[in-house]
Amino acid sequence: MNWCHYIDTYNPVAVALLSKMGYSENERVQVKKEFLRMLVRMELNPAKAELINGFFETYLTLTKSEENELIEEINQLNRDEASQILKLPNSWIEKGIEKGIEKGKLEEKGKIALEMLKEGLSIEIIARVTNLDYEEIEKMRRGR
Repeated sequence: MNWCHYIDTYNPVAVALLSKMGYSENERVQVKKEFLRMLVRMELNPAKAELINGFFETYLTLTKSEENELIEEINQLNRDEASQILKLPNSWIEKGIEKGIEKGKLEEKGKIALEMLKEGLSIEIIARVTNLDYEEIEKMRRGR
């Protein structure tokens, strides 16, 4: 059956099986987005939502570029629906949050390293304190 026939259902089994229904390669992101919207509409408890999501992701795992496309599409939904989707248990959201946290930490280390350079501390000390690469700090020193 085509997945489109089931997007208005409130049946958790049908929602989970969306990942196994007929869809083309270029519909993968759309199927995942509709799946997430359905989970939100059904207002399942977190354990059930996680179980259904785990089944879904077993059969329809998006590539990195598809995940990015999905996030862009979710951000285009109305604010309330988008925030509810982002609260759902999803491995790609958790990975994105972790990646964002790591990026923020690295940026903060870079700012601290620049301040330490301004204060005249040696690259060796800065590398030891911030755990940044010596070469990276040297590039910062030359670029400021």
